[in-house]
Amino acid sequence: MVDLELQLARTLGDLAVQMQAQQDTAETLRTIAEGAAHIVPGVRWAGISRIQGHKVVAEVPSDPIVAQLDDLQSELRDGPCTTALRDHHTVHIPDLSTETRWPQFCRRAVELGVRSLLSFQLFVRSENLGALNLYAGEAGAFSEDSIDIGTILAQHAAVALMGSTAATQFHTALSSRDIIGQAKGMLMQRDNLTDLQAFALLTRASQQTNVKLVDVARWLVAEHDKRVGR
Repeated sequence: MVDLELQLARTLGDLAVQMQAQQDTAETLRTIAEGAAHIVPGVRWAGISRIQGHKVVAEVPSDPIVAQLDDLQSELRDGPCTTALRDHHTVHIPDLSTETRWPQFCRRAVELGVRSLLSFQLFVRSENLGALNLYAGEAGAFSEDSIDIGTILAQHAAVALMGSTAATQFHTALSSRDIIGQAKGMLMQRDNLTDLQAFALLTRASQQTNVKLVDVARWLVAEHDKRVGR
């Protein structure tokens, strides 16, 4: 038992290092899902759900079944994974064929061949980042060990995901700043405007066309490049 615990600790530690090393959110999500499928006892399918507006979106699903189940929860606006996302707790369903809380979802899941479910919310303090969803084709597939290991993995995953999301947002912000700066420079040179006047012109175009400022700037730079033959 001690050897097994040591092996598990090493495996979780190695996986945590892999997750922390990822700077891209998509790669972090993939590492989390693949890691869960390998180290949590009983898992056959894995995926991560994230909320976008009113929709539940399947990220890096290991099988089309996972995406179908997330689509179903979006349609119903209810289900075990949305409950995990909303209520900050773990949802364990030993047998979907006898579960009564989400009858429509459970019936469809059983039709797809899914019988057991574990869903862990990924969150750091007040930041709701998504849910790690694990599925199996047999009833009673997940033990107490599955829940304990999944909980530890979800905690590591949430911290790594928070970091990679921040890094992605930072790089996106830098990229947006650069493209807006290029567009301002072009307007200043072409129309003999000051920095503030060029920015005001971009902002007004964004408001009048209902297009994001960075997309207006990107279009302007692209049109300029076409004209000069780049």
